[in-house]
Amino acid sequence: MYRSVPSQGPIIILFQSALSRGRAVLEDFTAGFRGTVICDGYSAYGRLPNVTFANCWAHVRRYWLKADSKNGKIGVGYCDQLYQLERQFKHLSPGKRRKARQKHSKPIVEKFLKWVDESPFFGKNALAKVAEYTLNRVQGLKAFLLDGRIEMDNNPAENAIRPNVIGRKNWLFSVSEAGAKENAICLSLAETAKANGIDFYKYLVKLLMELPNLPIHQ
Repeated sequence: MYRSVPSQGPIIILFQSALSRGRAVLEDFTAGFRGTVICDGYSAYGRLPNVTFANCWAHVRRYWLKADSKNGKIGVGYCDQLYQLERQFKHLSPGKRRKARQKHSKPIVEKFLKWVDESPFFGKNALAKVAEYTLNRVQGLKAFLLDGRIEMDNNPAENAIRPNVIGRKNWLFSVSEAGAKENAICLSLAETAKANGIDFYKYLVKLLMELPNLPIHQ
């Protein structure tokens, strides 16, 4: 599922049906695209042509929270400081948000990453795993500091997926790949309408009643 960021105009949400989560799926979708993709750091998605990856801070915070220890709480604390600042920067233009992040957020990010790098987290315990996860994504986690258009996380995209996941039992008998692609189109229309404050039912009524009568079909 793909979701545009608010600073780039009306929200667009696009579902894509695929038989796997492999690299080739995203590689095919981003062909001809030049820009930044915000994601959870899935290893298969690295190094695509003309694509920069920004990693999701919500995932980092979630992993530190799962560590459930004194150091885990420290990691969560750093993330919370960044999110508190983001709430203050939310309504700034991309240019002003970048400057505010450079001034206020960057020192926190640097301090956090230095703390993780210098802390003795070794072995296969939860702390060691989350420290490794964090340090393996340093550049992606810093990406939001360099561009005010980039969001800190991909939570809005996950929220758009949630209704579909909750209703997944509805798809148990959808055995046709063609049908799955049609479902993806319908979900794209529905979630895009909802994200832009449009009543989806009224939108469909207008679309189905008026579109067939437009001269474009003649």
